Amino acid sequence: MSVRLDRIVTRGGDQGMTSLGDGARIRKDAPLIEAMGCVDELNAVVGLVRLHCPGRDELARIQNLLFDLGAILCIPEREDDGELVARGVIWLDAEIIALRESQQPLTSFVLPGGSVGASWAHMARVVARRSERCVVALDQPRLASGVMFLNRLSDYFFVLARHMNQDGKTDILWQRGVG
Repeated sequence: MSVRLDRIVTRGGDQGMTSLGDGARIRKDAPLIEAMGCVDELNAVVGLVRLHCPGRDELARIQNLLFDLGAILCIPEREDDGELVARGVIWLDAEIIALRESQQPLTSFVLPGGSVGASWAHMARVVARRSERCVVALDQPRLASGVMFLNRLSDYFFVLARHMNQDGKTDILWQRGVG
C-alpha cells in the first residue's frame, strides 16, 4: 500500500468536523474519534518508551499494530477479520511469558516509577487501558479483537516496566497506610 500525504494543513477540521477513512464527516468529539485519538496517543507514548528501552524491537511492531487498529477504527463499515490483531495477541502472550520468566514474584501492588523507562512503560499501560475503555464503549462486535489486543498490551507494558526496573528488583511497591 502506498501512502502519499501532500497536504497536511487542509482546514477541513476548522469547524469541529473531521473525515473518516471512508470519507464520511463526523464531529471531532464523537466517541469514535475519541477512541481513535486514544489509540494514536498510545502510539505516541510507545515512541517514548522506545527511547528508554533500546533494543526492544517488539516496540516497533506494537506501533505498527496500533496503526493497523487505527485503520480498522477509521472505516466504520470495515470488518476486522481479527487475524491481524489476533496474531498480535498471541505474540504479546509469548512476549509477556518471556519477560515474566526472570522477574521477581509480586508481593505487593507496584507503583508507577523506579526508572524513567519503567515510568514511561507504566504511562503506556494506563493509556492502553483508556484506549481499551474507549473502544469497548463503541460497543461494536467488529472490534472484539482490537479490545483483546489493547487489554493484552496493557499487561505487556506492566511486565515491561518491571523488566526495566531490573526485573522487579527496583520496583516501587505500594505500602498500605504510608503517605
